[in-house]
Amino acid sequence: MAQLTGKVAIVTGASKGIGAAIAKGLGLAGAKVVVNYLADRAGAERVASAIADAGGEATTFGADVSKPADVQQLFETTAQVFGRPDILINNAGLYRFEPFEVVTEAEFRRIYDTNVLGPVLTMQEAVKQFGTTGGVIVNIATAGVSNAGPMSSTYTSSKAALVALSRVLANELGPRGIRVNVVCPGATETEGAHAIGVLDGDMVKHLVATTPLGRLGQPEDLVGPVLFLASDAAKWVTGEVLFASGGSR
Repeated sequence: MAQLTGKVAIVTGASKGIGAAIAKGLGLAGAKVVVNYLADRAGAERVASAIADAGGEATTFGADVSKPADVQQLFETTAQVFGRPDILINNAGLYRFEPFEVVTEAEFRRIYDTNVLGPVLTMQEAVKQFGTTGGVIVNIATAGVSNAGPMSSTYTSSKAALVALSRVLANELGPRGIRVNVVCPGATETEGAHAIGVLDGDMVKHLVATTPLGRLGQPEDLVGPVLFLASDAAKWVTGEVLFASGGSR
């Protein structure tokens, strides 16, 4: 397992699903973890407790990543509790699947504010705090940036913007010792995916049938790729887009 002993990591959107699995994985690898959440405080506290029960260190912090003041407070609190952050995992994200012609301005802004503006704000704060010693950013996108499935115009385009932004920043921030990479999950069984019905009936059959490894992803399937990119095992890796999707793309 990648070793992150002594590192401080912030994981956004970590109260459930992929974010929760990543936060726990970072904790097991030795990092001190800040479990960010928007509304599900109880879920975030369960994640932090699981990390502590496994011998790690974690705290929770509620913040809307699309709000500059919230993001600033998230990083200030991290520094106060654990010290300067070394790792930022941008996992917080919103999605909705609907026909392109019914997408509203309000929905567009809601998705883009969290999926694009949110990482912009968190990465700006991270760059300030990383300082001269560098740091690591891993952004969570979607395999949809490649397979471009229908009914996902707002969500997929927001994640495509995040991929492009990550590659630009890998070039821009590399001279400062900051690595920026992307992990693209495929269809993953999470609470959120069940809640909006994308894993029901014929849809789930289609998703499994178009995944070469023949099953839905589980949140834990994303932990290894993220840990690799966050660790010194990937110290010569930046600007990469890693598909952790069971071969779906």
